[in-house]
Parts: sequence; structure tokens; C-alpha cells
Amino acid sequence: MAAKAEPIGPRNGHELAPLNTRADGSERPHGVTIVLQGSRGSLQRDVPGEDRAAWSGKVQFFLSIIGYSVGLGNIWRFPYLCQQNGGGAFLIPFLIMLVLEGIPLFLIEMAIGQKMRLGCLGVWNTIHPWLGGIGISSCVVTLFVALYYNVIITWVFFYLFNSIRLTGDQLPWAHCPQDNGTAEIECNKASATVYFWYREALDASPSIDEPGVPRWWIVLYLLLAWIIVFFIVMKGIQSSGKVVYFTSLFPYVVLTIFFIRGITLPGSSDGILHMYKPKLEKLLQPTVWLDAATQVFYSFGLAFGSLIAFGSYNPPNNNCVRDVLLVSVCNALTAIYASVVIFSILGFKAFTMTESCITKQIKILALHHIGGFQLNSTHDYYRQEFPKINENITSALNLTECTIGQQLEQAAEGTGLAFIVFTQAILKLTPAPFWSITFFLMLLSLGLGSQIGIMEGMLACIFDIDFFKRLTKPMITGVVCTFCFTVGMIFTTGAGEYWLKMFDSFAGTIGLVVVALLEMIAVIYIYGHEKFTNDIYEMTGYRPGLYWQVTWRYVGPFIVTGILISSVVSMLISPPEYSAWDAAEGHTVKKSYPDWVLGIAVVMILAGVLPIPVVLLLRRFQCLAFDVDIHQGSIRRIETTVSTKEMMSDQDVLSPENAPPAPAQLVAEAAATKFTIGDFDGVDSSDERPKRLPTSIARSRPKK
Repeated sequence: MAAKAEPIGPRNGHELAPLNTRADGSERPHGVTIVLQGSRGSLQRDVPGEDRAAWSGKVQFFLSIIGYSVGLGNIWRFPYLCQQNGGGAFLIPFLIMLVLEGIPLFLIEMAIGQKMRLGCLGVWNTIHPWLGGIGISSCVVTLFVALYYNVIITWVFFYLFNSIRLTGDQLPWAHCPQDNGTAEIECNKASATVYFWYREALDASPSIDEPGVPRWWIVLYLLLAWIIVFFIVMKGIQSSGKVVYFTSLFPYVVLTIFFIRGITLPGSSDGILHMYKPKLEKLLQPTVWLDAATQVFYSFGLAFGSLIAFGSYNPPNNNCVRDVLLVSVCNALTAIYASVVIFSILGFKAFTMTESCITKQIKILALHHIGGFQLNSTHDYYRQEFPKINENITSALNLTECTIGQQLEQAAEGTGLAFIVFTQAILKLTPAPFWSITFFLMLLSLGLGSQIGIMEGMLACIFDIDFFKRLTKPMITGVVCTFCFTVGMIFTTGAGEYWLKMFDSFAGTIGLVVVALLEMIAVIYIYGHEKFTNDIYEMTGYRPGLYWQVTWRYVGPFIVTGILISSVVSMLISPPEYSAWDAAEGHTVKKSYPDWVLGIAVVMILAGVLPIPVVLLLRRFQCLAFDVDIHQGSIRRIETTVSTKEMMSDQDVLSPENAPPAPAQLVAEAAATKFTIGDFDGVDSSDERPKRLPTSIARSRPKK
């Protein structure tokens, strides 16, 4: 009789269906059963000859993480949130959410990638085949974000090349066009910087329903952006790892230059004080805490799969806990530092705008002989006498007091801050072209650093699929970049900014938060927090204590669930709007997205979420086969010989009465038996000799 293996139940959910069972449910007479075993550190991909890429050094890894995590949001999102949510008081909820949400989830992604040496798809397949949809969802959402993130780089290129001028007066957004036509009228109603952004750069259409044809100059800059991204990431970290030395360090050089220049300008201290003056009463508003949690979540680039990919390129003994803490501190300090720099420049802009406003109002008051004002009245006299003027007179003349605070209250974020407000401030600096080129080079570095990380996360997921391993990395990267450029043509129309706002509001929100929540559940509750803790201890020598356990198991999931629920409720209560350019009035107007655009938004959300339940159901009912890579988990022998007994676990011991047959008998049986895995035969039809099996796979013998 053939040796009979002991019945084995599922272990941690890693057992696959016996491969000697046909797809129709019938039993194969001869075959093998493969079980993925998750214990004893078996998920570590430490295979001789392994060809997975690796960082060339610790500095390259650290700079890549910094370049990815520190992005445009630190420049044009965080300062706006500080200004709107209590100034310096906003740092309190921000730092609390950083400790309770950002750092714990950051370590989960970094450590699980380093432990398993796989991309996001391989990681979740290895933890449990039913969770493979998490990796697919992460890849889909990352694709959506990569589509529109590179458009921002496109606009930066446009401004960068238009900044190459000899004098500040020659900057194209310094003056309105002098054509005595509709363009001049439109520009005068707005301002030179606003007009240049909406009319010269974007050639914005009146609504998303009227996109018009692609603007050829934006198409060319978009093509340039994708070509550069392709050459950076075409060989994975072997090529992108060299670029991070520039994209990660250069922004700090520029910020320092702007900081030194900014604090020497008049009004800079007013700008810094305006932003960081604490308004503690704001902390009683729940939206402030929600904004802090959301900013922390997106500033780290969580759930994109990029951090998992970066961690997988580390050696198994890398101290990932130390890396996470260093990057987290660096990220937070960069956001605060950038805010100081931005508002020192904006304070100077507000000062110059206030001085111009006072000069204009002194002239008006002097012409109307009000309050003793003369054409040569000083600004100090204006500040002293204007509050004494009767309100009826000021309202009749349509005058309001000119103050720096009033100018600084006109907050802006995102593209409005970078391409309108800051470009206007640059005009006040000398020489303006130098500061403009420097500023947009910084934005380009920040954008490329984040885009590299986004692409690495998506491509690492694709590269881990066995089918694509037959193709070269440059070929796959080229196909992905070409596809993204083709789809991205929608952003080159007159409605391009409106579409970007829609993608940012829908494609990159719900899906990412769902993926992040399921990542925590998968690692902490399915893989097991104790096993994960032991993995970190084996890799680093540090055993995560109470803080990590509480934030992983309770606080982190609770906060991310709150972000998810609030995001959904917010979309249902007040659907997102976009700001459309009204050429007749010279300013933007709020408009609601049409129903067909909202339908596309819903499809994008579903595309980023549905792979999770679909893959779970397909694998639960064995409708979708799990493509096993024998290096992704240990393969436990079900039936073996006594000669390899030392290699088996204690559950694998054969019954004493079942002695193995003699070697001659094994040879005879093997010659008469076809080796099968699933529905694939292991014997070549042209050669009836059985193929030699790997030593880690046991042959099932026919019963006598």
C-alpha cells in the first residue's frame, strides 16, 4: 500500500485545493497536493539566485522614500490647511494623527514588503489567495492617480519654459495683452497672472461639457513629461534610483534659498505670523481633525503599493522601524518648513498689494476731499485716519480698508497657489525670471519624485505577474506610459483642469482609503499581529510594543474608517463642484458636474474597489485558479520518503505501518504514471518519459 498522509486542515487559510482534483471536481488518480505554509518565516523570499532588484545603498533607498512621500501636497496643500484650520493650532491634530495613523500604517506597508520581498499583488496573494483583489485595486487606483499627476508636471514644464526670459517685465504673466480687444478686456477684469493661467496656459473652456479639441502645446508638454518618466522608471530602481539624488535633494536646496530670501523681505513676518497664529477654538470642530487625518494619509502616499515595493527591495535584515520613524519626522518637518517659506513670500506679496491698495485709495480720497487727504498723504496717515471716515462715505465710494491680513485671508491651494498666487509674488522679486525658474524646477523635482514612486508601485505589481515576467521591463514600462499618455489626452482639452479636479476628487480618494483599511485588517487580523510582530523582531531585533499593537489593532482602523465614512457622506450630501472659467466676467464660477461625468466617477470608484470582493468570491468558489510561484511560500511535502524525514514538519510524519516501496518499484511506478499539476500534464506528448520532479514536490503513487 502507498504511504497515506495524515489529513491536514487549512493553515492560516493558505491551503490550496488539491491539484490532483480536476476542474470538474472529479479525482485524478495520480497527482500532487501543494500547501502554502505560512509559519516558520516561510513567507520570506530568500531563494538562492533570486533576481529581485535591490537598492544600491541605504542612501538611495532613503532618498527614494523621501522623494516619494514629500510631494506637491507639502507645498500647496499643508499651508492652506494650516491657514484655514486654526493656524498653529492645526499642528496639534496633525501631529496626533501622524502618530496614531500615519506612522503605524507606514510601518505595516514597509515591513510586509521587506518580509515577503514582493510587490503589492504578491504580498496579498501570499497572505491569503482570497485577498489578491487588494493588490489589483491598489494597482487600478494608482493608475488613475498616475494619469492626472503627470498632467501637473506638464503644466510645470509649460511655466518653466515660459520663465526663460531676460527681465521680469518679459515674463508672459507680468502684463495684460495690449490688443485693444476682448483679450485685453478679459485680462483687465481678472489680472495678468489669472488671465495667463486660464487663457494662455489652459485655454479653458466655459464648462466640462464643452472641452473642445486638445491644445497642441499641452499635448507636446504631456508627451515630454511621459517620455521623461519612461526613461526614469524603465529599468525599475536601477534607473530611477539614480534620479532620486536630484529629485529628493534639490527641493530642499530651493526651499532654503527661498527661505533666506523670504525672511529678508518686508511683510514676511506678517505672513508667517498670520499662518501660525494659533486659534485654539478651531480644535472643537470635527472637520479640523478630519482634515488632519486626511492630510497625513495622503502625504505619506499610503495604499498606492509604492511603499510595499520600496520595502521589498531592502535586504531582510534592514531596520525598517528606524526608516519609518526617520521618514515620518522628515515628512512632517518638511511640511512645516515649506509652510514657513511659502507664507514668508506670500506675506511679502500681501505687503506690496496692500501698499498699492493704500496708494490707490489715498488718490480717491484726495480727489473727493475727504478726511483731509492730499495726493501726497503718507501711508501712516491713511492707517490712522481711514478708520475715522464715516461708513456711508466708504461704502458710497466702494472702499474697504487696505490691510495685510485682508490680503492674506484670500487663501489658495493646489494649482491656484502654485500657478496664480505664487507666480504673482515672484513678479515682485528681483530678478523675477531667476526665481520663477528656481520655483518651477522645485515643483518639477517634487512632482517627478512622487510620480516615480507612484509608477514604481504600479509596475512592481505588474512585474510580479508571471505572464509579464516573460517580457522586459522597458517593454512593459513603455506600454504603460503609452497607454497613460493616450488616456491623458482628455486633460489636454479646454476642460483639462476640470477633469483633473474630478479625478482627484473621486479616483484617488475612496479607493485608496478602502485599500488602506483592508491592508490593516489583512496584516493584523488575518496574517496575525503576533506573527507580524515576530517578523519585525526577526528582521530588526526590535519587538513592537504596546503603542504599535494598540494603533495597529484599534486606533488606526478606527481613524481610517472615519475618513472613509466621512468621505462617502460628504460626497452624498454635497457633490463636488468644479471652478469653470467665465471669460465674460474674468473670474471662475462654481458649477456642478453633469450626470454623465458623475457616472464616470462612479465607474472609477467601482473599478478601484470591486476587484477586492470579485477576487474573493472567484477564489472562494474556485472559479479562479491561483497561479502558484513556488518561491512565494514554502511547499510542504504531503507524501515523501524516509530519506527526507528530517526536512518535514511534525505533521508530515508518515504512519509507521506504511513503509516506502523499494527504489526499483518507485522507478516502475513513475514510468507508468503521468505527473499532473491541475489540468496541465507534466509529460511531453512527443516523449513518454516522465519529467523529473522538484525535490520539494512529492509524487503520489497509485494504490495497489
